[in-house]
Amino acid sequence: MARSDHILVVDDDQEIGNLLREYLFRQGYRVTAVPDGSYLETAFEESGAPPDLVVLDLMLPGTDGLAWCRWLRQRSRVPILMLTARGTDIDRITGLETGADDYLPKPFNPAELVARIKSVLRRTRAFPDGPEPADPHTLRFGSWQLLTGSRELIAPTGIRIALSGAEYRLLRIFLSHPQIVLQREVLTEMLWGRNRNSPADRSLDIQVSRLRHRLRDDGREPALIRTVRGQGYLFALSVEVMP
Repeated sequence: MARSDHILVVDDDQEIGNLLREYLFRQGYRVTAVPDGSYLETAFEESGAPPDLVVLDLMLPGTDGLAWCRWLRQRSRVPILMLTARGTDIDRITGLETGADDYLPKPFNPAELVARIKSVLRRTRAFPDGPEPADPHTLRFGSWQLLTGSRELIAPTGIRIALSGAEYRLLRIFLSHPQIVLQREVLTEMLWGRNRNSPADRSLDIQVSRLRHRLRDDGREPALIRTVRGQGYLFALSVEVMP
């Protein structure tokens, strides 16, 4: 029998924690609900089997969810779905910048949470932590290289740059579709598993900006990732696949 995924819910609201534990259990998941981030240390440093995904509330007492998200990212690539009670653009953007894979504003429908969990797990498993299902290879574009096995970016100077999960996925999308205009709706669907783009949601723009910074691509006059007004983005260089 296949092992069910283990979801760790970190939320100080006991009612929400109980609700999610019962609902996710009925959906076939193994669930642990804890009231604050201190339990993460036990889950990731003492347990031999860390959870498959963490649902992390932004507004935790003491050390907040953003700080715990940073803590997690320093130790693991476990998928993180952040709950944002305020639901403002700055909360969502900050959560994504910190390393969260997705966000869900409160109040939410538990069925939507399950859909988000499935989507995040599906995306992150398509780009696993270790060597990919296909033989690891190198993607060369201009003076840059991307090592798919280790998910490292090699700068023209030879410096190796570790990428976050979202940065790696976005770069892989661009490198898989070079010199083609990718519509915003297509990019958001490929990156997050659904079209959540709206005029007020700048999450995609923030992720592109962060990737440009990694690539030292001038945001005012980008040479690698170009903005196509009214449409989306275009990766301007050709890509060479090397063994």
